[in-house]
Amino acid sequence: MTASSGRRVLLAAPRGYCAGVDRAVIAVEKALEQYGAPVYVRHEIVHNKYVVQTLEKKGAVFVERTEEVPPGNIVMFSAHGVAPAVHEEARRGRLATIDATCPLVTKVHKEAVRFAQEDYDILLIGHEGHEEVIGTTGEAPEHIQLVDGPEDVANVEVRDPSKVVWLSQTTLSVDETMETVDALKDKFPQLMSPPSDDICYATQNRQLAVKQMGAEADLVIVVGSRNSSNSKRLVEVAKLAGAAQSYLVDFADEIDEAWLEGVSTVGLTSGASVPEVLVEQVLEWLAQRGFEDVEIVKAAEESIIFSLPKELRRDLREEAATLAAERGGSGTAQE
Repeated sequence: MTASSGRRVLLAAPRGYCAGVDRAVIAVEKALEQYGAPVYVRHEIVHNKYVVQTLEKKGAVFVERTEEVPPGNIVMFSAHGVAPAVHEEARRGRLATIDATCPLVTKVHKEAVRFAQEDYDILLIGHEGHEEVIGTTGEAPEHIQLVDGPEDVANVEVRDPSKVVWLSQTTLSVDETMETVDALKDKFPQLMSPPSDDICYATQNRQLAVKQMGAEADLVIVVGSRNSSNSKRLVEVAKLAGAAQSYLVDFADEIDEAWLEGVSTVGLTSGASVPEVLVEQVLEWLAQRGFEDVEIVKAAEESIIFSLPKELRRDLREEAATLAAERGGSGTAQE
């Protein structure tokens, strides 16, 4: 980065949609195009208010529980993943399913199953109540215990200290996760690590860009929703990197002009579930207030693309109607 005169914006790269989010959002759009509305989605497909509202206008119906979906319909599972019990709920409810779980989350699920089969105690580093944590824990509830940060390590007990492994929620702060891992290793020296890093590549890249800009930025604005774990972590990372102020906003009109007092450099990034249009709106808002000079802070290149869920290659409306008819339903999907 080179210094520039006047007010400037340091724009993080990469930012916004990761491959898993892009796949999930496109999956909802394709399902609506292919099968027509309604397509039910269990929980928010991704944690972003704008994305959810946009898909609702196209005909997606978001529900919190599988039981809310009428028999003979299509239900999609969100990018955060679900426990095996949820798949069983869908079968009992006579529903055709589309699994939009991010492949990187699926990887953690498979690791949990494998280590449970080998009778390990699994220490899952993550935030209590997060959908991803609930889904992963559901794969092997008898073997998994949640560790919610370094301060939680004192409460951890295992059956055999020589057979214990850690896994993590994919959207955590890299630094905080490793702090928790270090504390766990102090308590359990034989703690095994997962075969590959569980924290999502996109989460790491976005945090790296924020670290690079944080020391130079007087203010860092993170575009993202308050229920987005990776977006909230970016705010924390910015402060730790040296930014005097760091705030999370869904939309440009949530920015408080008072934040700009005495500020010459604004850092701008967005969480992994945020469409670029929202960043562009913030850039426009800042430009109207004199922050027209934009410099890119590039931390990494991203070229990963995930294929769409295989279920989109089947006639799910017919499948849903058949399920309803075979198991005592009306045989007609609700429109």
